[in-house]
Amino acid sequence: MKKSLLLGVAFFVAALSAPASAELKFAPGEDARFDWANYDELKKVDLKGETLSVFGPWRGPDEALVQSVLEYFREATGATVNYSSSENYEQQIVIDTQAGSPPNIAILPQPGLIQDLASKGLLTPLDDATAAYVRDNYGAGQSWVDLGTYADKDGTKKFFAFPYKADLKSLVWYSPENFEENDYKVPETWEDMMKLSDQIIADGGVPWCIGLGSGGATGWPATDWVEDIMLRTVKPEVYDQWTTNAIPFNDPQVVNAIDVFAKIATNPKMVDGGTAAVAATDFRDSPKGLFDVPPKCYMHRQASFIPSFFPEGTKLGEDADFFYLPPMTAHADLGKPVLGGGTLALITKDSKAARAFIEFLKMPLAHEIWMAQSGFLTPLKTAKPEAYADDTLRREGEVLVNASTFRFDGSDLMPGKIGAGAFWTGMIDLVGGKSPEDVATDIQKAWDGLK
Repeated sequence: MKKSLLLGVAFFVAALSAPASAELKFAPGEDARFDWANYDELKKVDLKGETLSVFGPWRGPDEALVQSVLEYFREATGATVNYSSSENYEQQIVIDTQAGSPPNIAILPQPGLIQDLASKGLLTPLDDATAAYVRDNYGAGQSWVDLGTYADKDGTKKFFAFPYKADLKSLVWYSPENFEENDYKVPETWEDMMKLSDQIIADGGVPWCIGLGSGGATGWPATDWVEDIMLRTVKPEVYDQWTTNAIPFNDPQVVNAIDVFAKIATNPKMVDGGTAAVAATDFRDSPKGLFDVPPKCYMHRQASFIPSFFPEGTKLGEDADFFYLPPMTAHADLGKPVLGGGTLALITKDSKAARAFIEFLKMPLAHEIWMAQSGFLTPLKTAKPEAYADDTLRREGEVLVNASTFRFDGSDLMPGKIGAGAFWTGMIDLVGGKSPEDVATDIQKAWDGLK
């Protein structure tokens, strides 16, 4: 009965999500920020009479944004495009594919779920030309090809997932006014960032605001710190081995990354409120210290979403700005690694329209339409940066385009009882005084318990 109910909900949402006709958000040919030649090419694709079903994670205001992109595909090709989502979209896509009623296209943010679908033979591989396109046209292109490659039901690795829309985590937020008043410069290396931290302490200030509180998910912000540090101290292959437990959690390379974070988070001079406040402060409240007078802290490492929790009226680029979490001089060979996430488009029911839709997502225009509105970042180098709605988004996009390596959030790649369990609680133990070695060993014991 539950299965029938979910199938019914998906059908109902799909029916509501397919406007018969809607105006294009930006009139073709009128704004030089967009690659309108793409639209002219798209009009050569005749899909009249074809129906394309697209299932994705976007609901509410985000659904309106994705619909604004889909409308260009509808208008140019003549296809009927039905978009649907579900509050429990992870469960819904599994039910639909296994029941033999999948959408043509599924867009998902979880590599683990995609691997599960691929291993059951429920995905259609994309062609080699598409993988080559990603490799050649995306910042950290090989990383994105790897993220789109999964083992099929025979264990053969194939490129199944086209990256569309990225999330960015490797950022440090600060107040330009506070930096200017103290003649502080934005650091370009990790070592310079730590020298700046020491200088802030010497000047009587506190360098960092860190808050790990998040209800039942308390601890997760610290896992992001450790993941970013891993990418700045070890090769990407080692990071991949860590997230799959091919090397143990208490491997010296992992313990080192935890220790680097601990030297900041457990030093009472380094963090606002001292170490006791780190676990007790909600992550949404943590950055507010940047805006106090005098400031309670000068830097806050957090993902691109955090401005949503800045004080009302905060102007990005003026009252608050960011810099890329810098690499370590001692590991300069690692380039500019970036931690984040993203959504990946898959063909779950092959058709002419499904293939054409993947080709559409390759076009800069498919990115630029959303870029010009809100909440969309892309590593696609051929998308026009001037299409971004504001300078903050444009500069965040530059971080993705200029990345040497991109990796998904490591805790999201681990089994749930580790990445959303032992890793979180281990970080709370760390700021509570437990040693990095003991924390790492406890997490490894939990992972061993799953085997």
